Amino acid sequence: VQLQASGGGLVQAGDSLRLSCANSGPTFSKLGWFRQAPGKEREFVAAMSWRGDRVKYADVAKGRFRISRDNINLSVYLQMNNLKPEDTAVYFCAADQWGLVSDKTNSFTYFGQGTQVTVSS
Repeated sequence: VQLQASGGGLVQAGDSLRLSCANSGPTFSKLGWFRQAPGKEREFVAAMSWRGDRVKYADVAKGRFRISRDNINLSVYLQMNNLKPEDTAVYFCAADQWGLVSDKTNSFTYFGQGTQVTVSS
């Protein structure tokens, strides 16, 4: 199983970015995005079921971020709008073949390589 995140970069506060995560493995029951800032623990950002009928966002993401998936290309996306300096982190996509949508790190078996997002003020 390979999860490859991309789309990060250096942007200014208020800008938008769209992260992508390509999946080379089987169809998963749930997909998610987590992030980790320097010196901090990895934290939940957003998750959704593969069917798209269940979605969950962290409070910091509500109203600004949107998770979506492409069942044909087996990809998951994170549209991030109105970015803030505190959104600066390495963003990881995550997936699991079992279980319901969750905000818990340990509910996801697979994590991809991260992509750096840096937001300047």
